[in-house]
Parts: sequence; structure tokens; C-alpha cells
Amino acid sequence: MSSTTSVRSHTRLTRDRPTWLIYLQLATFSTYLYGLSAALPLLRIDMGISQAVAGLHGTAMAVGGVLSGIAMPRLTRRLGRHRATWTGLAAMACGVVLVVATTALPVTLLGFGLASAGGSVMLYVGMAALSDHHGTAGPAAINEANAVAVTVGIGLSYLISVLAGTSLGWRAGLLLTPVATIVLFAVMGRVWMPSDPPVPDAERDGAPAAPAPYGWRFHAACGVLFCLVAMEFLFNVWAAKLLADQTGMAAAAAATGLTAFTAGIAVGRFAAGRMALRVAPTPLLAGALVVTLAGWAAFWVSSQPVFSYAGLVLCGLGVSMQFPLGLARVIAMSGGRTDQAGAAASIWASVAVGVGPFVLGAIADASGTHTAFLMVPLLLAFAMIGIALSSRPEPAA
Repeated sequence: MSSTTSVRSHTRLTRDRPTWLIYLQLATFSTYLYGLSAALPLLRIDMGISQAVAGLHGTAMAVGGVLSGIAMPRLTRRLGRHRATWTGLAAMACGVVLVVATTALPVTLLGFGLASAGGSVMLYVGMAALSDHHGTAGPAAINEANAVAVTVGIGLSYLISVLAGTSLGWRAGLLLTPVATIVLFAVMGRVWMPSDPPVPDAERDGAPAAPAPYGWRFHAACGVLFCLVAMEFLFNVWAAKLLADQTGMAAAAAATGLTAFTAGIAVGRFAAGRMALRVAPTPLLAGALVVTLAGWAAFWVSSQPVFSYAGLVLCGLGVSMQFPLGLARVIAMSGGRTDQAGAAASIWASVAVGVGPFVLGAIADASGTHTAFLMVPLLLAFAMIGIALSSRPEPAA
């Protein structure tokens, strides 16, 4: 333990040009993620569709993420990380353009799915490269990259809400994604991605090597990531509804609760970048779950807006570390197969995005949103169990 602490106390995060490339690519990714999330209610109004039909766009995003996870190992092997991330960003930008260009439901569903598939490739290939590039400082780099992204995302969400009331309209805000992609490629397209992992000799000769099966610790870490992503999206989709139910606020005013939650995430991720240089990922993640539980408890029992907002900020602080550290643990337990770990993470996270909010909504229809939000401590408990299991050593062969 002391030797581990000593090593981490001397860990440094060097932000070189490849690191900044991934940071800015992830910031561009966030313009799609937060932009389409903020635009979906406005798109629903323009299209004149029900909330249930509008929810199919979230399903399309989940499907796109799963499909990209399946294709990612082959795509990375053929193109390399550098071209794979730019290909992902290009596909993501094309998907957003489809959404901007039409109100035809099949096309907007295709746009959401394509943007999700391309964005997932960029996200998980980029995070794998960042982890390999920085070694022991990888978790800190992943946290900091996500902090940059969520900060940009908050700004874009606000921009879309402002543009919605102007002659330009909310669609103009979504155009930031293709514009940012083109500008970033023009400025940093020649900056090379951190090196690809070595290719086994058998694959180099044209015969794909049969990969060794992952151990149960890897699958437990993936299960933890599923719980963490599902929990984050429960807040993204349903926190405003519970805030309105608990406090009597109007739905429009209660939507600001998501801003409090996201602000907590932004602050927490910048702080976590420094903490991850000094504290190992597993205890830091466990501490984040405790903070989330405390914030959930304050939010769940409160009927006063000020305490509800405070609870949501605290939840955001806890949630801020969960995805970056959960992903870092999946990569760490992959036996050096970082790109394959990113692909698996894309599948698990995408399923969580599709399943978590849907299950909570079904429970809310039957028992109310307040009762349904008991899913949060349940997911926290499962995540804690998964962390404990995946932290145990593999049995000797």
C-alpha cells in the first residue's frame, strides 16, 4: 500500500499536443451529446409528436452506441486510433446535420443513431488512447478530459435555450457540432493520436489471433460501469420531474434542477483530475458513490427548492467521478486490450442509457416518481458490490 501511495504521489499529468487533441475532440463530442439532449423537447414540438415517440430518439442513440461498440475493435484495427477518432467525429457531425435539416421522423431517428455511433467511436477510442498515453496518470487525464467536455456542454445547452427565442432558432445552436469538427480538423488534424497498441504477429500475418477470454473481474467492472451510467441518466431524464413533484415548482422552472446537477458534475470533474493523481481509482470511486448517496438522500426527502438544489449539486459532485473512474477501471482490468475495453464499455454504457431511464419511467407510471427514484440507492449498492468483487484478485490458473 505504501509503495502504491508513493508512486501516485509523484504522478504527473503532462498535457502535450496529443492530450489536447483528445480533450478538444471530446469537447466537440459534448456539443453533440448536450446539444441533441437540450434540443429534443424543442424538436418534439416542431414535429408534433408525443413524448413516447420522441423517446425513440433516445433508443436510437442507445442502438447506435451498441452497434459502434461491436464494430469498434475492427474499425480501430483497420484505421488506427487517429483515423478512427476523426471518422467517428465526421459521422457524428453528419448525424447532427440530418437532425437540423428535417422534421421527418425516420431521418431524425437516423440522425440521432448515426451521431451516437460516431460519437461513441470518438469517445471510447480517445479514452483508450489517453489511458495508454498517460499510464498511471490515465485516470486523472480521463477525468480532466470529461471536465472540459461537460463545461462545453453546459454552455451549449444554455446557447440553445437562448437561440430558441430568437429568429435564428434552436437549430442554429446544433450547427456548432459540424463547424467545431471542421475547425478542429483544420487546426489539429496533423497532430497524431498516441500510438496504437501493438498488433499480435498472427494478426500481422493476416490470421486474426483468438483473444484470451476476459476474467470475471473485467465483467464485474463492466457491470459497475452499467450501474454508474444508468444512474447518471436517471438524473438527466427524471430529476426535473421529481423536483417539480416534491416542491410544487412549475415544470419549466424545475428544469433548472438539471443545471444544478450538471454544474456539480463540471466542478467535480476538474477537482477529480487532481485527486486522481494522488488517490487510487478504486477508493476514489467508492468515495464518489458515498457522496452521491448523500446528495440523493437530501434531494429525495426535500420539499424545499433550496435544499433540493443543494442535493442535486451534491449528486453532481459524486456522479462527476463515476463514469471517468468506472471507465478507467474497465480499461485497467482488460489485460492491456484498451481498445477492446473501450468497445465493451460502449456497449454496456449504451444499454444502460436505454434501459435505466425506461425502467424508472415504468416504475414511475405505476408508483410515482418519488418511489421510482429508489432505483438510485439500489444501483449504488450494486455498484459497490461490483467494485468489491472486481477488486479481489483473480484465482491462480
